[in-house]
Amino acid sequence: MPARDQLIAELQGENEVGILLMGQMGGVPNELQLFIQTAQYDETAQGLRDRNNYLIRVLSVREHRLSLGLFGNLFIAEQHPILLHHNEPQIDVLFEGTPADVNELVLDVHQAYASTFGPWRELAADINREQPLVDLLKSGSGRLGTMPKTAAERMGRVLEHHGLTSRLEGSTTRETTDEHGRSTLWKLLGIGDSYFVALDFAVDRVGKQ
Repeated sequence: MPARDQLIAELQGENEVGILLMGQMGGVPNELQLFIQTAQYDETAQGLRDRNNYLIRVLSVREHRLSLGLFGNLFIAEQHPILLHHNEPQIDVLFEGTPADVNELVLDVHQAYASTFGPWRELAADINREQPLVDLLKSGSGRLGTMPKTAAERMGRVLEHHGLTSRLEGSTTRETTDEHGRSTLWKLLGIGDSYFVALDFAVDRVGKQ
C-alpha cells in the first residue's frame, strides 16, 4: 500500500490518532518537512501504542498554519474554501446605488462571506478598507472589495438583492497548467488544526518497517 494511503488508513477509527511531532524547512526552497507518528489509544493501558512514523514533504508551500501535537484527522483536498484565494481569479466588485437599509445589507455581506469561507478567512482581508463599510455602501458607488470569483459572484447577488447595481471586473479565468502541461492548481493538506497549501505532497514511511 502506498505510504500516503497507509497513513490515511491508520487514522481511521475513533481510537486512532496522529501526533505532529515536528516541522522543519526542507532541502529546497519553499519545502516543509513534517514528521508524524500514528498511534492507537489502548483503553486497557489508558495510553497510546505507537504504530508508524511518516515524513510528509510539502512541496512548493504557499501558505501554512502549523500546530504541533495530537490530531484526529488528516486529508488532502483539491477543493476547499482556503484554496479559493489561490486557485480562482481575483475579481473587483463594484456597485452603484444606495440600499434601503444599509445595516441589513452589511449583515448580508458578512453572512455571504462567512457562508463562502467559513472560519478560514476574514472579510477584512478582501473588503475595501478605505472607509467604514457602512459609509462605503451609503456613498452611492464604489468598490466593495476584491475577492475570489466565487465570493465576488455571491456579493454581486447580495448587492442586487438590496436594489443596487453590481458589476464584476477582472479576468474570470486563470491558466490551470504551465508551459509544460503541469497543473498550477494548489492543493490543501489538513492535519487537525494545521493546514498547508502547496502544489503537492509526498509521503514516506520512516524508521521501522
